[in-house]
Amino acid sequence: MTPLIPMAAKPLLAINDMSIVFTSPDEPDVKAVRQVDLTLTPGKTLALVGESGCGKSVTARAVLRLLDSNAEIRTGEIHFEADSGPVDIARLKPDSLALRSIRGAQISMIFQEPMSSLSPVHTIGDQIDEIILLHERVSPKQARERTVSLLDQVGIPGARDRANAYPFELSGGLRQRAMIAMALACTPKLLIADEPTTALDVTTQAQILDLLRQLQADFGMAMLFITHDLGVVAEIADEVAVMYLGDVVEQGDVYEVFRAPKHPYTQALMNSVPRLQRKSERQRLSPIKGTVPSPKDRPEGCAFTSRCPYAFAPCPTIRPEPTVVGDGHVARCHLLTHAREEAVA
Repeated sequence: MTPLIPMAAKPLLAINDMSIVFTSPDEPDVKAVRQVDLTLTPGKTLALVGESGCGKSVTARAVLRLLDSNAEIRTGEIHFEADSGPVDIARLKPDSLALRSIRGAQISMIFQEPMSSLSPVHTIGDQIDEIILLHERVSPKQARERTVSLLDQVGIPGARDRANAYPFELSGGLRQRAMIAMALACTPKLLIADEPTTALDVTTQAQILDLLRQLQADFGMAMLFITHDLGVVAEIADEVAVMYLGDVVEQGDVYEVFRAPKHPYTQALMNSVPRLQRKSERQRLSPIKGTVPSPKDRPEGCAFTSRCPYAFAPCPTIRPEPTVVGDGHVARCHLLTHAREEAVA
């Protein structure tokens, strides 16, 4: 299966037909991600959106092979344009030298919660120094100077002193900036940001987003941004992929998807966003009824069937094919397929 959205520029990362399953000796395999296709080019930002439990973080962690021990990439490819040449990350062993040369150096990740991702018994500076010393031939003194420069670049005041601080001595915003500095230590080609602003107040969140945009422009890197906040997507992303229960149900240019969402799940997400309105126009929020089911209860057909108000006969049993609904805009929905068949008839 080829990527759903062809790109004019040569892809930096191309995920083709990737499925991820969690295994258990006592229970049937659970498919967490089903036949995902994603393409990312240098200098662009692709946002993965969806409710919690939709497979966004699992998809991102698969790129770095940071999956749990009972998870495996059952099918598909993860093509990455590494410095040494094209490589299929899905075929590399998690502890291989080839993957170690990529992880942290050419692909870096900002994790969701810095307090649990940073070591509490090592200083911020020591943790960033270690990454630089691991991947580059520099002296400890040179590594520390680069660390201080990075901390200063991400807006941490008194960077030289802060390098000697432990994570618990920094505020949430400063810890998040330290995580960004760590991810940028070796000037990666691809930055994966897993909900980097979720635990921050709105002012700090805006500062972090501005910082990421500026750093992306400075370094020319691609960014895979994971979030459930559609406001953040509109502000930072070039393209968006909407995930539900391990499926990419809609994908395309962020403006096109937000302007005219085609999948019922994307429409429901857009309708549930609070909007500022005059008192005479105020309306109640329109939440999505029900909850994301367990992957164990996934229907064979469309994953959104149990919550979709438009579900009809083929939805529970037949998985819809991707339908092109605009320039670089694709959605998986039987309504679209049915409408196209009627138009042809």
